[in-house]
Amino acid sequence: MRYMLMRKADTDTENAVLPTEEILQAMADYNERMLHAGVFVDGNGLRPTREGCRIQFRNGEPTVVRGPFEHTHELLAGYSVLEADSLEDAIAWAKQWPREDSDGNVTLELRRYFTLEGFEPGAALEKHRSMGNLPREMNVHVAFGGNCQEAMEFYAEVTAGHLEAMITYGETPAKADVPEAMHDRIVHSSLNLRGRRLMGADMAGDCYQAPQGASVHLDYADAARAEQVFQALSEGGSTIMPFEETFWAHRFGMVKDRFGVQWMISAELEQCQ
Repeated sequence: MRYMLMRKADTDTENAVLPTEEILQAMADYNERMLHAGVFVDGNGLRPTREGCRIQFRNGEPTVVRGPFEHTHELLAGYSVLEADSLEDAIAWAKQWPREDSDGNVTLELRRYFTLEGFEPGAALEKHRSMGNLPREMNVHVAFGGNCQEAMEFYAEVTAGHLEAMITYGETPAKADVPEAMHDRIVHSSLNLRGRRLMGADMAGDCYQAPQGASVHLDYADAARAEQVFQALSEGGSTIMPFEETFWAHRFGMVKDRFGVQWMISAELEQCQ
């Protein structure tokens, strides 16, 4: 179930007082914990209402009302979108809101999203439903010929992702079914990238086939960061397509890394519009 955790405004947020380094660090740590738990979907802070507006409709006609607005305590200063199994789980995460924020004196509001099941059947509902007929998540699994641990640790360093699992054959019941030489090889590894996972495992003997015909795609908002990742993956590998401007992206490049895995690295299209 999806919830919106809303941070209510106060005098500081309405006066555009920026958070201190301590608060930024505390919020980053908090969001990171939720990210690794698969709870954090998205979140942002909002600038003061004096920089925004309301669009009011009367008889279908819009009127733009410029801020600032009164009743500060009713306004919104920021939000996080959470994916939780229940309201109680969402509350448990909300209760961990960093005390560094406003010296522990903030008001949060937690609201659950509507789901399609709450509406009467009809053509309009089916149109909404058809847009949501996607898997809950999609992950990528890569096979390695014995160097899975080295590769996954390298990917974690390059992407700043969270290496959440690294399990050998010898640590599982599969130990009895594989040669002793495989006991220290990896049967499962998982790199968490914003709740999406790059997984990997070592394949024994003829079971291993070098990856081909597929690439892992990483898209960045910042072109400089995207280029850093591209260059790091290129070391010891080979460039398939240089990292440069294209008609579909601000920057885009393709590379095969030293482990034989192909990557597509891009900086989003909107930056060149």
